[in-house]
Amino acid sequence: MGLSLVQYAGAEGRRGVAVLGPDGARTVPEAPSVLDLARRALAEGLTLDAAVAAAGTGSPLDLGTVRLLPPIDHEDPAHLLLTGTGLTHLGSAEGRDQMHRKAMADPAPTDSMKMFRLGVEGGKPAPGETGVQPEWFYKGDGSNLVGPDAPLTSPAFALDGGEEPEIAGIYLIDRDGSPVRLGFALANEFSDHVTERGNYLWLAHSKLRPAAVGPELRVGPLPADVRGTSRILRDGAVLWERPFLSGEANMSHSIANLEHHHFKYPGHRSPGDVHVHFFGTATLSFSEGIATRPGDVFEIAAEPFLLPLRNPLAIAPASGVAVRCL
Repeated sequence: MGLSLVQYAGAEGRRGVAVLGPDGARTVPEAPSVLDLARRALAEGLTLDAAVAAAGTGSPLDLGTVRLLPPIDHEDPAHLLLTGTGLTHLGSAEGRDQMHRKAMADPAPTDSMKMFRLGVEGGKPAPGETGVQPEWFYKGDGSNLVGPDAPLTSPAFALDGGEEPEIAGIYLIDRDGSPVRLGFALANEFSDHVTERGNYLWLAHSKLRPAAVGPELRVGPLPADVRGTSRILRDGAVLWERPFLSGEANMSHSIANLEHHHFKYPGHRSPGDVHVHFFGTATLSFSEGIATRPGDVFEIAAEPFLLPLRNPLAIAPASGVAVRCL
């Protein structure tokens, strides 16, 4: 079992970091944030595990008395990027292919299926080789990052607000421009699938939504076979529930290949920036005809993560945008 960290806000908003264990949580002394802890580890040439150990043993923490935050954030949200990849999991192409094929009379494979097949054939290159690049998308900066139990707010103009249960990689760019992975977290990538279904070229629009991450950061490698459950609760009852799979044993791309194609761009290696990168999913309630409503609660849980990620769905009020000439 790897090290699991959470960020929290206690009385009067005072922040801290805690280590999760089978006997509960303990604070990490003198660590106001995971980012601060990671910066300290890099400056001292330590691993994140070693930096936590060097900080000493803190006091027990009752998680029920604090507000859990995303497991990573940045004091300047503009320096945190939310991005992701799609069609990366075995089985992930089926729902997407059916969604797009409905608008086509041609029985030839859709672009989605072609992209998926490229990943199956070349998404797990041998060490030292470069694999095929995945589908990639941008979700926004740190202002779109949502923590545990906070609402996932869909814009008023959206046609749908649907869950995407995923694993996200958490990264910090070192002073020399090198990406450093801090760990992995549960995530709800959250998308507008009705807009995407309308036209595949609207995929970019459908992804410009908030995303939930957390509660915990799991330090170290991700198990090859991650098995979890995604569910939607309505009025306290389970509306929909399905298992989901992640980890490289269930993916058509290796994590190293996804990381390479994200960080190969110099603009993604600006020192001090934080990246939250979503690795994709094959399980969507939308594919089974579920239409979500405000107040529905998304719940995602998976081993080896100790805590689930829960978020209610909300709808933002309508607001107009006017461009003025200067």
